[in-house]
Amino acid sequence: MKRARSSEIFLVGRARARRRLAPLLAAAAFAYLVFVSVKLSGLGSWEDAASIPRPETAASRGELLQRDVPERAPRGRRAAAGGAAVTGYGRITGEILRRHEALGGGSRRRWGLRGNFSELERMASEAWALGAKSWEEASAFSGDVDAIISGDGAAVKCPASLELGGGGEGETAAFLPCGLAVGSAVTVVATARAAVAEYVEALERSGSGNGTVMVAQFAVELRGLRASEGEDPPRILHLNPRLRGDWSRRPVLEMNTCFRMQWGKAQRCDGTPSKDDDHVDGFPKCEKWERRDMADSKETKTSSWFNRFIGRAKKPEMTWPYPFLEGKMFVLTIQAGVEGYHINVGGRHVASFPHRMGFTLEDATGLAVTGGIDVHSVYATSLPKAHPSFSLQNVLEMSDKWKARPVPEEPIQLFIGILSATNHFAERMAIRKTWMQFPAIQLGNVVARFFVALSHRKEINAALKKEAEYFGDVVILPFIDRYELVVLKTVAICQYGVQNVTAEYIMKCDDDTFVRLDVVLQQVSTFNRTLPLYLGNLNLLHRPLRSGKWAVTFEEWPELVYPPYANGPGYVISIDIARDIASRHANQSLRLFKMEDVSMGMWVEDYNTTTIAAPVQYIHSWKFCQYGCVDNYFTAHYQSPRQMLCLWDKLSLGRAQCCNYR
Repeated sequence: MKRARSSEIFLVGRARARRRLAPLLAAAAFAYLVFVSVKLSGLGSWEDAASIPRPETAASRGELLQRDVPERAPRGRRAAAGGAAVTGYGRITGEILRRHEALGGGSRRRWGLRGNFSELERMASEAWALGAKSWEEASAFSGDVDAIISGDGAAVKCPASLELGGGGEGETAAFLPCGLAVGSAVTVVATARAAVAEYVEALERSGSGNGTVMVAQFAVELRGLRASEGEDPPRILHLNPRLRGDWSRRPVLEMNTCFRMQWGKAQRCDGTPSKDDDHVDGFPKCEKWERRDMADSKETKTSSWFNRFIGRAKKPEMTWPYPFLEGKMFVLTIQAGVEGYHINVGGRHVASFPHRMGFTLEDATGLAVTGGIDVHSVYATSLPKAHPSFSLQNVLEMSDKWKARPVPEEPIQLFIGILSATNHFAERMAIRKTWMQFPAIQLGNVVARFFVALSHRKEINAALKKEAEYFGDVVILPFIDRYELVVLKTVAICQYGVQNVTAEYIMKCDDDTFVRLDVVLQQVSTFNRTLPLYLGNLNLLHRPLRSGKWAVTFEEWPELVYPPYANGPGYVISIDIARDIASRHANQSLRLFKMEDVSMGMWVEDYNTTTIAAPVQYIHSWKFCQYGCVDNYFTAHYQSPRQMLCLWDKLSLGRAQCCNYR
């Protein structure tokens, strides 16, 4: 009975304690809510006249980021028709924009007016002069374009093997004129240099010493041909041994690809063996080697005695160290297989890297060895003796069904300008066979044209001229193509959309962008047609890089941040913005910047600052993909011709799914 009574007293005491604790918790919660409300009182409300207004419905597509004006035009929106809601910028980001505008005030200068554009203008002037000469040569060219490009007839035979000596400083490069074939091998005999000290600012900021780290690494790359001047060549295979490790602090082998200066997902080998089902041509992607942090469990005396008693033999296991050592010579061989590349060091298989979609063996026309390495010799064996046929009849399918319709005289909903490089015949053909077959283009409600500058090679220009005459969808711009002058193509798109067609909206995209045209048209029709529109994957408060390869000098861009701008692979503007751009370019008041997407953001902001009409609708959606593809995309970027066809096949089955690298 005493035990039962003591239990009752204990339970009653707990109940009373809970009753005393409840008011205290309620008071603490109330105090926390008061504290939060005071801290966040400065953020204001979306319904404030001084704030950036919020979309009327939570289910509407995207979010409008409008400027502050004395009398705001009505912002009615039609209801979204079908499809999933698009994620726009949130409340905090909108408040950042509002405060950014408030800091600038009405006296803020227009974007870029303080910049020094003389270098870009000089480069453009030179490109136009060279382009005029190149166009005259292409027009006067009377040879067989197809035979010259393909090498038919007087075909140049490629050597079956190559040998290159080393000993020089800097990059060691070899040209493989006909690329590689299955069974081809490239062997590098070299010595890895000792580690050198490098300064990493992030390490010093994190408090990890003085920011100095010892680095020993090099890279062996199979490269393709660059698309245009100023653009890095694609890396078909990037092999990067890091002898002292990286963030993992242990030696690794990293393999990757790079297309249009965009790196793919890296494959890292750190001494952990691949799974049994993760093979390339029967070889594991990563072999095992000795690691200090992974000690094999030793056999106990009891288990050892028992195994000997029952006669169970222990299988001997060979262990190998990391294949590269500082100051030691090595023999590295990269062999091309059916499913991928196989890396061997000293005759032992180390790793295998599968072929990635969009890269073929014949594309690997160059070898480069860079970094902390002394190259003694390079050998390439079992090379193809003839380049695969590049006949225009094979790349460009000369069929009437791929020809463009004439530009309609009646108004259309959308004009699409596609930026393309001179020698991107396959990319343009892939677009003609895929998303340019959408009913909106075939029925004339949408018009799409390629905007292409000229090459230094007259036979390539002659082939481009032949392509343009046959398909009728190429606008040739008579200047020499350079990466810094892409902005001139964007200006030409605006001019064409204003002068040659009567379009409500203009879209700009690249020739490696796959466009789900039906969804883009649905997006455009969602928003108020009486207001100017800027639709895409918007970037806010991005700062210029002041150092490195893509550095922007203060003379080029003196502002601390860029204006809000949509990523270049795909965005839409309304015709009134395009008309303003064309007009200011005609009277030579349009400012140019070498990054075309930032230039468009600058032009839209200037239009928004100077016009007395309604403010621009800034519409953001991350489904205008900048880096590759996501399911249910609006546009997919960095898509090779093969991926374009794959995406189109999936769309024909009703699936908006990606065709990513494996």
